[in-house]
Amino acid sequence: MRIATWNVNSLKARLPRVEEWLAQRAPDVLLMQETKLADEAAPDMPFAMAGYELAHHGEGRWNGVAIASRVGVTNVVTNFGDGPVRRSPGPEGATPIAAALEAEASVAPGDEARMISAVCGGVRVVSIYAPNGRALDTSFYRAKLAWFDRLARWLRETQDPGGSLVIGGDFNVAPEDEDVYDPRAFAGATHVSAPEREAVAALRHWGLVDAYRLHHPEPGKFSWWDYRAGNFHKGLGMRIDHLYVTRAVADRCTAAEIDRDARKGQLPSDHAPVYIDLAD
Repeated sequence: MRIATWNVNSLKARLPRVEEWLAQRAPDVLLMQETKLADEAAPDMPFAMAGYELAHHGEGRWNGVAIASRVGVTNVVTNFGDGPVRRSPGPEGATPIAAALEAEASVAPGDEARMISAVCGGVRVVSIYAPNGRALDTSFYRAKLAWFDRLARWLRETQDPGGSLVIGGDFNVAPEDEDVYDPRAFAGATHVSAPEREAVAALRHWGLVDAYRLHHPEPGKFSWWDYRAGNFHKGLGMRIDHLYVTRAVADRCTAAEIDRDARKGQLPSDHAPVYIDLAD
């Protein structure tokens, strides 16, 4: 069984790339983030044509998470089970960037489409898109930490660390210094701060394992590269996309990879897919 995660940075814009990758890598489950679609605009038919059932949780121009599975989709949970999210199109008349910043700064953890979960092939999978945080000591940053607190509470209240569970997605956190190209370049920045790393460590303390590190302990492996200044070709990246799994899943994990080839070519996402293979 192959389970993958990919921040596609607009499913509408990147749908041909996603379809191509599904045909090439044949994951059984693909967790997607930043689809930037409302549910009614989700491309159910193209995924069905490729053999996948699509469960989508989105609000429009921002955020959005999804699960594509060819091994079934049951017991779907969105938004931590807290009910519908508030659509966040941003203040009327604002520029897209200003609207996005305003929206992220003003929401509570359950107000945006950043979490969807389902049982696929006997495994509870969760697709998450953590807030960016923007800058330390801002409302954006505090909202990010509050969101991770909500994720941790959902785990404690609804899940069993002894079960089969995979949480995959764009965590927007590099857990260790080895997960960035140069720790000195990120001093005083988000994604590497102690509270953010502690929030991810809390997931490990609950009972999750970083599946990629089971097979790749070496530094210098990244899943995101800025579009600017040729950072991808220079190797200036971060590992912020993760697949965290319970021990029952970790014991089945035979391989883990970051598919850098998907970051190449025309109109790529700024993230590369990450996937794991599980033995029966």
